[in-house]
Amino acid sequence: QVQLVESGGGLVQAGGSLRLSCLASGRTFSNYAMGWFRQAPGKEREFVAAIRRTGFSTLYADSVKGRFTISRDNAKNTVYLQMTSLKPEDTAVYYCAFGPTVWMGDRQKEKKVYDTWGQGTQVTVSS
Repeated sequence: QVQLVESGGGLVQAGGSLRLSCLASGRTFSNYAMGWFRQAPGKEREFVAAIRRTGFSTLYADSVKGRFTISRDNAKNTVYLQMTSLKPEDTAVYYCAFGPTVWMGDRQKEKKVYDTWGQGTQVTVSS
């Protein structure tokens, strides 16, 4: 059974930091690009960051560039999202997802190139 389980969300003050983790199982993790998305209440799910299966390429939404860092540990089947300088507008449920086996460049921002999704973890940033 293919599964993704996110953790690390919580309540933090503006300017603070959080690190999200996503543990994968049921597939050979190192074969797949991975992505993080988020969804705020009443809004569409939006792209946050993606990482190539080797970790050598990353992609970020403009809104998080310079503040968030995506990384992965293939030995631990885990992808991370380090979030710093958090803002109230970063408040959302954060989801990780399995991407394709081939890095698709800018298309990694599209939800449709991802298949399996986790259940999400809530991040709330207070002002």
